[in-house]
Amino acid sequence: MKPRTAFRLAWSICALTLLLICVIVLLTVLNQRVFDNAIFSIVGVSSVVVGAVVASRRPANLVGWLFLFGALLFTLPTLADEYAVYGILMAPAAMPLAYAAAWYSNATEFIGPVLIFVLIPLYFPTGRPVSRRWNIVAWLALGVLPVATIMSAFSPGEAITSTGIQNPLGIEAMRPIEDAFDPVFFAWFIGLIFASAASLVVRFWRSRGVERQQIKWFTFAAAFIPIWFVTNRPVEAAFPILFQFMDSLVIAAVPVAAGIAILRYRLYDIDIIINRTLVYGALTLSLVLVYFGCVVGLQYVFRGVIGSDSQLAIVASTLAIAALFNPLRRLIQTFIDRRFYRKKYDARETLEAFGKRLRDETDLDALSGDLASVVNETVQPAHVSLWLREPEERTR
Repeated sequence: MKPRTAFRLAWSICALTLLLICVIVLLTVLNQRVFDNAIFSIVGVSSVVVGAVVASRRPANLVGWLFLFGALLFTLPTLADEYAVYGILMAPAAMPLAYAAAWYSNATEFIGPVLIFVLIPLYFPTGRPVSRRWNIVAWLALGVLPVATIMSAFSPGEAITSTGIQNPLGIEAMRPIEDAFDPVFFAWFIGLIFASAASLVVRFWRSRGVERQQIKWFTFAAAFIPIWFVTNRPVEAAFPILFQFMDSLVIAAVPVAAGIAILRYRLYDIDIIINRTLVYGALTLSLVLVYFGCVVGLQYVFRGVIGSDSQLAIVASTLAIAALFNPLRRLIQTFIDRRFYRKKYDARETLEAFGKRLRDETDLDALSGDLASVVNETVQPAHVSLWLREPEERTR
């Protein structure tokens, strides 16, 4: 495909998808439903914009096109979902083909997830699988997908969850087949996701240099998804709308990280980001534990001494947190550098030790040998040589 053609096609798909997302938001408001679809559109915007940028600049890379078409095929069933709800429940007979939209939403709900959750990790970041044998994962995904689509198209029951809208083409005789097929399809889908993730792990261990940094960007963003799902229950219970926004932003960060990786924008900053995340994540958790431990412990002491709780416990705990922040941060930073960044830590220690010797060393020959040794140990070049300029004679 010519670059100009790829550019026009990519941004045309992007513009169409963004327009459809705007219609989804409008229909969600008109339907007076929970704003799940409207808020989750953040993920669609992130995916389609990143896909358009990558596909227009790297048209040979399949990942950009998968983001584009995956976002479009995610958006179309969602739009059909909201359209059917409005045309059947909110304004009956006001919208044409409302039941057809419900049927389409039900039939095509698996296509987008397969493209995004299976094929993108499989082909990231080069647009090719890690080896030819891994193509079997793509063939298994695309081969079973038509069967799943047909089963959904004619399965009886609700076409749109929690609305009471039934599948207009549902065949009641297929219910036993569907009941038997659902667990098989679920196992197939989860298995393909794990296989795709395994291919990314294999690619990481085989990669070096630029490709390894690209995979770090993708996996760093993707790792927050399971962490968020495990820890988000308090946020969901206390702030439902904030939870939906956070849910969408965590998932939307994955396409952004993938775009940065493929386009190689500030590619090597990922090591700093990972380091800071580990340090400040561990620091925050430690300070929270210290704070609540101090509050509980001091309140217990105050109840024993004065017979009631005291605000001094909160004040003292806050002061303790302020005093511990910097020492604890330095301690955690040193531990993480030693544990996960050993080479960089050793290089920094070597440079600091050389700097101390440099202040007291007066022998030029010994200093030259030390300098060559430090350069060889920290930078590890193929060859080290030191050239000293002869002092110029003073002219009277």
